[in-house]
Amino acid sequence: MNRENRTIIILAIVIIVGITILGLYNNQKKGIQTKVNNKQFFLGELSFERLSEISGCEIGDNKDEFAKCLNDKGLTMYGTYWCSHCQNQKKLFGDSFKYINYVECTENVDYCVEKGVQGYPSWILESTTTLLK
Repeated sequence: MNRENRTIIILAIVIIVGITILGLYNNQKKGIQTKVNNKQFFLGELSFERLSEISGCEIGDNKDEFAKCLNDKGLTMYGTYWCSHCQNQKKLFGDSFKYINYVECTENVDYCVEKGVQGYPSWILESTTTLLK
C-alpha cells in the first residue's frame, strides 16, 4: 500500500471517529430515551425544555417551582458525585436542585442497579402518563 492510500485511510478513520464522538456528545445533551418495565429512562444531561416536555411542568422564572413540579411528577435523577455530566445538570438548577428527587448511586449501588441505571445522569420517570410521547 502506498503512502497516499495510507493517508486516505487514516483520514477516513479520523473522520469516522470524530463523527461518532460528536454523535455521542449530541445524544448525551439531548438525553437518550428508553422505556423499561413501565418506566421512562432518559440518559444524559437534559435541558429545562426537555425536562418540561417529559414532565409537563412549565418553565417559569422560578427554578424552585419547576424543580418541585418535576419532583411531584415522579421524575428522579440518578447520578454520582464524580460524574461531570451530573455536576453540569446540578449547576443548571443551582440552589433549586435541593427540590429534585436525587439518588447518589455511589451510596445506593444496589438500589441503582435494581432501578436499571446504567449511566449517569439517568432520569427516571416512575409512572408513565399521557404526557409522554
